[in-house]
Amino acid sequence: MNKVRFGIIGLGSIGSRHLKCINENDRSELVAIFDILQKKKLNISNNTTICHNYHDFLKCDTDVINICTPNYLHADMAIDCLNADKHIVIEKPMALSSNSAQQIIKTAKKNNKLVFCVMQNRFSPTMVWLKEVVDQDLLGKINMVSVNCFWNRNEDYYLKSNWHGSKLKDGGPLYTQFSHFIDILYWLFGEVKSVKAEFFKLTNHNYIDFEDSGFLFLKFKNSIVTSLNYSTAVYNKNLESSITILGSKGTVKIGGQYMDQLLYCDINNHLTPTFDQHVQCNDYGSYKGSAFNHDKMIDNVVDVLSKKNIKIHTNSNDGLNVVKIIEKIYSFRK
Repeated sequence: MNKVRFGIIGLGSIGSRHLKCINENDRSELVAIFDILQKKKLNISNNTTICHNYHDFLKCDTDVINICTPNYLHADMAIDCLNADKHIVIEKPMALSSNSAQQIIKTAKKNNKLVFCVMQNRFSPTMVWLKEVVDQDLLGKINMVSVNCFWNRNEDYYLKSNWHGSKLKDGGPLYTQFSHFIDILYWLFGEVKSVKAEFFKLTNHNYIDFEDSGFLFLKFKNSIVTSLNYSTAVYNKNLESSITILGSKGTVKIGGQYMDQLLYCDINNHLTPTFDQHVQCNDYGSYKGSAFNHDKMIDNVVDVLSKKNIKIHTNSNDGLNVVKIIEKIYSFRK
């Protein structure tokens, strides 16, 4: 079988994760990279073309391009790649507006190309199990859902970047940090009907244009009600990312720092599962990100492009709907 030929735009922290997973996948090949860094600073094999000219990069012989750039560049670069006859993988968020996300989908359809959105928390064993529990109605009528996401993003995180903390370039923590968990809620319960939101800036830092914390109330179209409390102002390090579901036939709580641990399970006539697989996080040194499941995401891309009759795990409509939910929430910003 011919290997799937990848290109990467942007070799920062997350782009380096993509590179590692592509190189470790024996069915993929990293053909080209576009980055503004000089070649001597990039730890790349001699078989990979390093481009510092964007248009030269788009002409490289790639099948799919992974877009790992700052949030505000995602939509325009996705459209450029699709028009260059490439499939695309887009890091979260798909875009910073639903209009931009819809334009990506329209361009993909015009060029008969595929769009893969990165929401790697879906691959965590606890989340795969929870999805099955919800889909099989094992919890009965779901009465209430509570999500807590309490993380740390320190001064180093913002000041070493020319876009983190910018409302126009970053968008805010619901796009940059917690879109993963909004996606989990959408994946489990579907579209959101109504939203209430309060936002707070608990830290007095002038390098952040937006809130660092918020309280959300979401009502889904299936009438499930959810609270989501989030913050990036936690002292020193990430505290937790947890979801608690209260149903008429069961109660479940999944927590840990990355929703990777089953903390409580009491479901009628159902044995509590055990999870042997340890979920690592994306470790960036002075701070930590979400679950490191990008290898599974790359596997899905390769499977789909190898014509294995396998569906895209997180498709463009999923990416669009997450952006729509965040837009609806941020409509309450003053």
